[in-house]
Amino acid sequence: MKRVCAGHYEITSTAGEEVRAFMPAPLPPEPPVQLDGALQALHERALLACGRLDGVSALLPDRDIFLYAYVRREALLSSQIEGTQSSLSDLLLFELEEAPGVPFDDVVEVSGYVAGLEHGLGRLQEGVPLSSRLLREIHARLLARGRGADRLPGAFRRSQNWIGAARPGNARFVPPPPGLVEECMGQLEQFIHGGPQGEHNLPLLVRAALAHVQFETIHPFLDGNGRLGRLLIVLMLIDAGVLQEPLLYLSLFFKEHRSRYYALLDGVRRDGDWEAWIDFFLEGVASTAATAVSTAHSLLAMFRADEARLGGLGRSGPSARHVFAALCRRPLNSINQLSTACHLSFPTTAKALDALVDLGIVREITGGRRNRLFAYDGYLTILSEGADPL
Repeated sequence: MKRVCAGHYEITSTAGEEVRAFMPAPLPPEPPVQLDGALQALHERALLACGRLDGVSALLPDRDIFLYAYVRREALLSSQIEGTQSSLSDLLLFELEEAPGVPFDDVVEVSGYVAGLEHGLGRLQEGVPLSSRLLREIHARLLARGRGADRLPGAFRRSQNWIGAARPGNARFVPPPPGLVEECMGQLEQFIHGGPQGEHNLPLLVRAALAHVQFETIHPFLDGNGRLGRLLIVLMLIDAGVLQEPLLYLSLFFKEHRSRYYALLDGVRRDGDWEAWIDFFLEGVASTAATAVSTAHSLLAMFRADEARLGGLGRSGPSARHVFAALCRRPLNSINQLSTACHLSFPTTAKALDALVDLGIVREITGGRRNRLFAYDGYLTILSEGADPL
């Protein structure tokens, strides 16, 4: 179905130039989106994949083990789309606070994403609605430190921004004027919760697809819009109860199909082609959920196989198991941290780590004799798939 446009243009002036700022029409689209035939089948497949993902999270012996690293993987991928060059190991080293030399600005941005997500999830659990207020709170944590700290963390922008060029007149896209951001975000908030009187009954995955585009089109903040717009997807799924744990993230899918992603956003704004975007989004949900299920199974199988190899360690076996369990929670760690976590002495912890190194489960990564750091390589390899710096 062809629509003329998904909004209208406002002529405004910024940086001494006259520009056409795009004002999106309130959601849902008119005429309504059509979930017929292949699109309806794809929606059902994506919803089923989410159900399988939600089910596998219930099978995990310790959900925090998987969530700790998976959330950080998503933080890394989402930040890489914005141009950071950190690795998963950089972030884990940064969080240890024992490893100088990691790329500070980049890794601070990734760490901010983790803080923002954890704050958002916590507030939803407290009963705070998914709203402009909550998005501003998350944004404040997203940009609390690093390069975005001077870009009005936690506040909607008060100046015009633009995308794709150094000068606004050459921009690929100019979002709404700052004076209209509050109005646009209020309309988006109403849509997320079903409309002013709950008048639309779009399926949740379709609602999330539409809301993500609308948020990116409004571009309500001076910085961090891409990361927060991707966070909005998982927050909507958690808030609606489609997922119990934050395990579905589309950043890798968007990263791998970046050109198509941006072209489809432009297609919505230019032609009102919501159906093409929804098709892409649902394909990403189905693919990403299936990959997350596979990742969870791979990690569980590896944990079981590696733990079984500890059976022949004799007297050092119990301490090695404690240290191994701690590395499953944090796959990059120091002797000091592991000693504290396992309630073991430093020498006992060091001996257990040496046994794990001899078995090929763990690798010492500093090459020194003091302040040694150890990595559970198999875990990091699985979680780092697709997460190499751009």
